[in-house]
Amino acid sequence: MESSYRPLYGFCLSLVTAVLWGILPLFLKICLQVMDSQTITLYRFVAAAILVGGWLFYRRNIPNFLRYPKAVIILAVACTLMLVVNYVFNVHSLKYLSPGSVQVFMQVAPFALMIGGIVLYKEKFSRLQLWGASSLLLGLGLFFNQRLPQIIASETEDTLGVVFVIIAAVTWAGYALCQKSLMKTMSAMQLTLIIYIIGSMMLLPFTHLQAITEMNAAQGWALLFCCLNTFVAYGAFTEAMRVWYASRVSAVIATAPVFTFISVAVAEYFYPSSFTQPPLGALAVLGAVMVIGGSVMAALGRGAR
Repeated sequence: MESSYRPLYGFCLSLVTAVLWGILPLFLKICLQVMDSQTITLYRFVAAAILVGGWLFYRRNIPNFLRYPKAVIILAVACTLMLVVNYVFNVHSLKYLSPGSVQVFMQVAPFALMIGGIVLYKEKFSRLQLWGASSLLLGLGLFFNQRLPQIIASETEDTLGVVFVIIAAVTWAGYALCQKSLMKTMSAMQLTLIIYIIGSMMLLPFTHLQAITEMNAAQGWALLFCCLNTFVAYGAFTEAMRVWYASRVSAVIATAPVFTFISVAVAEYFYPSSFTQPPLGALAVLGAVMVIGGSVMAALGRGAR
């Protein structure tokens, strides 16, 4: 790590990832106007597979998936299934919740990853992580303070959205834990290619490819952005993990909801008839700050002793 340690470069790549992941829900919401979540995910997977595959072909580093041990193949398929569920349910939750709400709730993912690391890999649980987890959970309660009784009582569609985004967060953590084991046998880019190819095959029977012909120009550009975002953001994330400490990368990426709220506010300002963001009270704003701060503390806590 020391020979490739480049903190400024790693910070810039992490920030690029946070910005791209932060503004992504806005464009996914546009695509959902005419296309279902699994079809959007398929197009994103296929586009990313072509781009990653082209890069690996250029580097003469295409993996031979069938040459790996059976246990690795099974784990790769399980890893893919969890990422597919994460993508589909994350997009689907946008039908019921605002982009900002989804991004705030997705901060459950690093919390679930932290718990998984403690249980499966016997990672240490630092005091900073404890403070971060407490801040995150309390912040979620404050953020949804006005809707929490209805959500708990299942009286609104918000409940479905929350269920979908929690499933997305937990399956992302499962994917990340599986990925950690698989990275011992293949490079990050090789694993990414395998996941996108297998994921595309899993999704194909459940998609409506012709929906792309019903898109107008704005929706088409939004889908293109989502496809490129998948490749660029994950590429930046992978490179950042290579040149900087994982805890620092995770801490920067935890700020993604900030860029979600900014992007929605900008879109609402220029296109008020197309984009609306539910008004946030003082407690909700405080909750969002606590969730983001908690995610940052939990991430930095991984490097604490």
